[in-house]
Parts: sequence; C-alpha cells; structure tokens
Amino acid sequence: MSKTEKQIVKQAIINEAALREQQIYALSVCSNHVHVVCEYIQEPISKIVAYFKKTARLSLKSTGRGGKVWTRGYDKRFCFDETALKEKIKYVKDHEE
Repeated sequence: MSKTEKQIVKQAIINEAALREQQIYALSVCSNHVHVVCEYIQEPISKIVAYFKKTARLSLKSTGRGGKVWTRGYDKRFCFDETALKEKIKYVKDHEE
C-alpha cells in the first residue's frame, strides 16, 4: 500500500468510528495490516472489524484500487486496566509507518 493509500484507509477508519461514536486511541496502517486501539462500545468486535474493513476497502476502491485488500479474520486483545491500555497504545504508535 502506498503512503497515500495508507492515509485513505486511516481516515476511513477514523470516520467510521466517529459515525459509531467510538473513540480511536491509536491507529497504525501498515502495508498489509492495521493496528487499532479503540474504545469499547456495545457492539460485537467482529462487527466493528467488518465495518472498518469495509469502509477502508470502499475508500480505496473509490481511488481506483480494486481487488481484495484484507485477509479473513483478525486478532483481538482486550485491555482491562490503564496500564494495559497504555501499553497497547504505545505498541501501535511505535508501529506507525
């Protein structure tokens, strides 16, 4: 993914989260995957991931990039205290390209 495409994906995810009134704490779009730390909302994580993947794919498609963008599945990790949350945010920010 080019730098421009990564920015398009990042903005699409930020916009989708805003529509769902979900806070994004950290977001890193890499060439072949995305790291996101977001606020808990009353919606299954599988749906949230699907929303983020779909909006990113459609945003890229509008620029002429076609074909498959994401693989199936995702890895989820929950934070149960401030320390864990800060560690995850740091990890994601350290992986910004």
